Amino acid sequence: MQSEPTAELRHRTVEAPAGRLHLVEQGTGPLVLLVHGFPESWYSWRRQLPALAAAGHRAVAVDVRGYGRSSKPEATDAYRMLDLVEDNVAVVRALGEENAVVVGHDWGSTIAATSALLHPEVFHAVGLLSVPYAPPGGPRPTDVFRQIGGGEQEFYVSYFQEAGRAEAEIEPDVRGWLAGFYSALSADTMPAQGEPDPHFVASGGRLRDRFPKGALPAWLSEDDLDVYAGEFERTGMTGALNRYRSMDRDWEDLAPHRGAPIKQPSLFIGGALDASTTWMSDAIDAYPAALPNLSASHILEGCGHWIQQERPDEVNSLLTDWLATLQG
Repeated sequence: MQSEPTAELRHRTVEAPAGRLHLVEQGTGPLVLLVHGFPESWYSWRRQLPALAAAGHRAVAVDVRGYGRSSKPEATDAYRMLDLVEDNVAVVRALGEENAVVVGHDWGSTIAATSALLHPEVFHAVGLLSVPYAPPGGPRPTDVFRQIGGGEQEFYVSYFQEAGRAEAEIEPDVRGWLAGFYSALSADTMPAQGEPDPHFVASGGRLRDRFPKGALPAWLSEDDLDVYAGEFERTGMTGALNRYRSMDRDWEDLAPHRGAPIKQPSLFIGGALDASTTWMSDAIDAYPAALPNLSASHILEGCGHWIQQERPDEVNSLLTDWLATLQG
């Protein structure tokens, strides 16, 4: 694995509604804000920061509130989408910028999309990785998730929504749990078709019971795993999991934007083997209406969920090519 340059990485904290947000930046030029998902940190963008900087951008990866070295409010509803969006706006302002391109992965994709939806004057373009944009609306999220899986197994989102339940599984062995979770959703280590689906919990069981055993995925070194595990061993998992526990509140908060498209230039990159892409294929099909200024939608064959880490060179090329069109 190629080693990434780190000399130019700059760590800092800025004031935000969350309290303080930790971020890592590299390069100079137009601002590109990178927003990670669950269960990650700014570190998930380690291979994008130098590439974007080399292409003439000020690349900034944040620790979302509740993660890493950022503040961790206690209240569950402090992790509602509206608050996370305002954190993004505060980062742009704290960095002395008027606007930015925002790019997100997993939950970060949803945060990035909502940031662009609510603040088009700040976020003039949006890149979405793994999780497609679906306009606000539809039935209440918890009602939907309870119906997925049936009586003998439970969907992982419902499992995560019960306070303390996932923490009791994860926190006694954070490193082992993360290794299994990352492996379960990676192209080269995910369970084969026909094996029990790791997105579901068997009745009376744990999510980790369905994680693959054995070697780490190719994108994840032991040192990388140590970085992720070290952050969550220090912070615990509750801040990260509270994002799942705020989904009904988001549904209420965003009701005025039901069905609203994102009109700024946009980009989507998904993995062909990622359940986020396949389960939400209807959202991708609806992009002509939901993302009317979509530049391109790319599905990477043989790629799983951790797209910018599994396929960094391809993702970097797609991102930098797209960013170049925005400046043209």
